[in-house]
Amino acid sequence: MADKTEKKAEKVERAERSEKAEKKPKKGPRGGSESRGDAPKVVTSNAEVMPARFAEKYIKDVIPALTKQFSYKNPNQVPRLRKIVLNMGLGAAVTNPKIVDAAVEELKAITGQKPIVTRAKKAIASFKLRAGIPIGAMVTLRRARMWEFWDRLVTLALPRTRDFRGVSRKAFDGKGNYTLGLREQIIFPEINYDRIDVIKGLNISFVTTARTDEEGRALLANLGMPFRAPAPVAA
Repeated sequence: MADKTEKKAEKVERAERSEKAEKKPKKGPRGGSESRGDAPKVVTSNAEVMPARFAEKYIKDVIPALTKQFSYKNPNQVPRLRKIVLNMGLGAAVTNPKIVDAAVEELKAITGQKPIVTRAKKAIASFKLRAGIPIGAMVTLRRARMWEFWDRLVTLALPRTRDFRGVSRKAFDGKGNYTLGLREQIIFPEINYDRIDVIKGLNISFVTTARTDEEGRALLANLGMPFRAPAPVAA
């Protein structure tokens, strides 16, 4: 009797094992299971990517205007905007390191791109500056983001500057690159005035392929940079 009961128990165990083996999904060659279905579906969009407004303006209006003004023979000679660099220097970060975090968040909101934190390269005892501590934030914009930022700068931000009468015509470096200094970051509509801790200034550098300041000034002016009117020449 004991042998018969043991044999029945073994049969029941074998049946249970076989049922479990049938229910268990088979693994694929990479460890996945066949029961999970096919490969992940790729979602595609038929929406067209619209080019930036000022990128189209450069191709349709600026290139012909500069070609006529400087008599370029080759379209590749026409200067173009290569990149825009925004830089916030924060001397107060020596005593208040949290101001750097606020600057990073503000530059991110203004540009739509994560900035990098700049650090001191050497120590200066008179300024209580140690090598390696954060002293600012910087972001470089190219291609579509560069054109989108240019659009917001010349159409929204600069006209909101107090007593705005145009930007300086002289801030070129001799090679066609231009640097614009702003005293307040609150001229950008992306900045919430109620959430800022302190007013911060920033420098915006426009790097071009122009060979001379005259060419660089003509490029930026045709793109809509509101330069001040030249001072009248005394007779």
